[in-house]
Amino acid sequence: MTTTRRSFLYTAAAAATAQSLLRARDQGRFARQGQGGDELKVAHVGCGDHGSGAIAQALSTKGPTRLVAIADMFGDRLEGCLQNLAESDELKKRIDVPKERRFVGPDAYLGVMASGCDVVVVATPPHFRPAHFEAAIAAKKHVFFEKPVAVDAPGVRRVIAAHEKSVEIGLAVCSGLQRHHQNPYLEIMQRIHRGDLGRVLFARCSWNQGGLWHADRQPEWSDMEWQLRNWLYFTWLSGDHIVEQHVHNLDVINWALQAHPKSCRGMGGRQVRTDPKYGHIFDHHAVQYQYEGGAYCFSESRQIDGCANDVSEHVYGADGEAHMGGSFRITGKNAWKFEGQQNDPYQTEHDDLFAAIRAGKPFQEGRMVAESTLTAIMGRMATYSGREVTWDQALASDEKWGPENYEFGSLPVDPVPMPGQKRG
Repeated sequence: MTTTRRSFLYTAAAAATAQSLLRARDQGRFARQGQGGDELKVAHVGCGDHGSGAIAQALSTKGPTRLVAIADMFGDRLEGCLQNLAESDELKKRIDVPKERRFVGPDAYLGVMASGCDVVVVATPPHFRPAHFEAAIAAKKHVFFEKPVAVDAPGVRRVIAAHEKSVEIGLAVCSGLQRHHQNPYLEIMQRIHRGDLGRVLFARCSWNQGGLWHADRQPEWSDMEWQLRNWLYFTWLSGDHIVEQHVHNLDVINWALQAHPKSCRGMGGRQVRTDPKYGHIFDHHAVQYQYEGGAYCFSESRQIDGCANDVSEHVYGADGEAHMGGSFRITGKNAWKFEGQQNDPYQTEHDDLFAAIRAGKPFQEGRMVAESTLTAIMGRMATYSGREVTWDQALASDEKWGPENYEFGSLPVDPVPMPGQKRG
């Protein structure tokens, strides 16, 4: 791959982060935390399906762990999460969450941060992640937090600022972009970065699938509760599915190109999934991203039943092509096929995080996941507005999604965005 100024800065920033972590560790405050056989006390924020899976994986890492605090917006989900964990004999022994360390409501995460934990697992809807990440870093906790990490640029800027603080004090931060802990992705990226494709010309990526779950509205639910329990379908909570889901594929392209895009344009709409029970998000997006040096990425994301499905990433170079997804291979001058050992990346990312904490060698994924999140956000800004959006415009945007408070009352649904009319 030809080294561009942006990819050089990307590599230099990673090296600087590593040096910052070494200095922070040498300063000693976190160097001994959780090393060797010490028990790591874990707290959990966000008890949906993703969150329940993440906390089970965190507790299943090597070495003694104990769940000491838990929080969610809703008490029924909190108790359901604990009950599901207790169905495992092994996990049941690692749960120590008395009533006083079970926190419910919009401010529940604050109780978790004050619980005396070492590590916080943040798996709330994406809207809340900037505030929860900020609070965890301010409380000097190591963090696993799900992707994406924000739904708008103000949220991304908050995450980047908290990331910088986490580097300064030597905290470990792991994101839910599990492909970075998946053996075939790691091996194929090594080959791409050493130049096996030659000069990269363009890339494409897709997350095209059918519809997902929704929760039928109950008579006793306010507008706020209905939206929170169906968070996928509201931009203020999920960022739309291009942000909530397709961020995985866009992250892979940024990773392969060692850069983020400089601009994008796109189109999308709400053609099939039009029932009000699906909120106001689009059901399809198509975005063309341009990177420094002239490479383009052609991106698709769709959630419509009865269509051709595809979840994959592809990079095309002057000397070959890299294909990632169901199989991992390179064609062309340096042909290769992954034949190594597969692993469960969802468990491995937690294994890597807890091992790093115990070894006193924290790694950092905060800026990476923030930049991948903004890549998806700028794509949504382009599809919603119909305009070209630059990286700098996206990062500087003051467009903020969500209410000023989270009272359980009336909350009108925003209209479906209309290209040519909707602000970026």
